[in-house]
Amino acid sequence: MKKVLVDLVVKEVKQVNANCVLLVMASDAALPPVYPGQFAELRIDETPTVMLRRPISVHSFDAEAKEIGFLVQVVGDGTRWLGALKAGDKVNTLLPLGNGFTKPATAGKRYLLIGGGVGSAPLYYLAQELAKGGHDFTILIGARSAKDLYLREAYEALGRVEYTTEDGSLGTQGYVTNHPVLNEKFDCIYTCGPKPMMMAVARYARENGIACEVSLENRMACGLGACLCCVEDTKEGHKCVCTDGPVFSIDELKW
Repeated sequence: MKKVLVDLVVKEVKQVNANCVLLVMASDAALPPVYPGQFAELRIDETPTVMLRRPISVHSFDAEAKEIGFLVQVVGDGTRWLGALKAGDKVNTLLPLGNGFTKPATAGKRYLLIGGGVGSAPLYYLAQELAKGGHDFTILIGARSAKDLYLREAYEALGRVEYTTEDGSLGTQGYVTNHPVLNEKFDCIYTCGPKPMMMAVARYARENGIACEVSLENRMACGLGACLCCVEDTKEGHKCVCTDGPVFSIDELKW
């Protein structure tokens, strides 16, 4: 798959909450195809404490407009630099990286997208593509509380969205695996978020004979499989999450 180094120009910065921003960036040149579940490596400039690029999941992609969106949670110096970007700033970016979610081959199946907190970012682009294809899907998003849920209106504009919160401030109280939507029949589950949540979803899927793909968030440094920081021990041996994933079928994992 073709990868490019490109200077993306910040078109819009949307403050989602106190610690999270949505960056919409544009390119002068056409961008290569980008698929839901893939990510990019963004170079951090003018920050002496940050030596490596930061891997960020693709939140949205518009090939015709040459635009790409990244949801960034500010947790350290690198993401703090990204969070402080303004319209017109440039960010050198390597993309697209990794392997994304499997694209549905046929119609008539039901899909459940399960996300946790900011980890649900790549599911937005996936939902966009499923909606364009006329597929039947439901989105289930979990968080600690209502204030920790991101971009609710954007998700709800795509289709049916259900919520769980640990404190009960919105939707069903508890974890995503407590939500009654799981009593419905689905043919495939896509999930991304905290590892304990994904492992619980994987157990549910396996027990109910449902195909399931998870997007791992192992620490990735180079994004090219050279540094081996993100290795996951799978049934087929050690694999680099950045190149063999980040999306894996649960049948591949030792969960």
